[in-house]
Amino acid sequence: MTNHLPEEARVIPLRPPGTRPAAARPATTAPHHGPPVAREPLWRDLVGDVLRRERLAQERTLRDVADAARISMPYLSEVERGRKEASSEVLAAAAHALGLGLGDLLSRAQGELTRVTSRHAGGSRRGASPSSYDGLCLAA
Repeated sequence: MTNHLPEEARVIPLRPPGTRPAAARPATTAPHHGPPVAREPLWRDLVGDVLRRERLAQERTLRDVADAARISMPYLSEVERGRKEASSEVLAAAAHALGLGLGDLLSRAQGELTRVTSRHAGGSRRGASPSSYDGLCLAA
């Protein structure tokens, strides 16, 4: 018996036709009311900015700090630019190479986060009571 099936692949769609995956949808699909809302900064961007600022303030090269931290120069560059989400070990090594402790690095990044988000919120913290905790909490 011969089976005369077309030599075409059978495609079974995973989503209804005409829809796009979430990554391809524009970020502003929801109705927008009121003033534009600024995107909150990512932690990796803040930490990278702190590392880069400190390195430049010390007038050190990327290669010098990467060698001292025992991490690759391209990886440190990507961490500084906020392209990579570095582990706590990498962040600690980079901080120590710059003469900082991990706590110093994270504290500076937290200060930057507070500064940036308060600027976007018009300088006031909406809904925050005077007794609100304004610290940093990281969970692993």
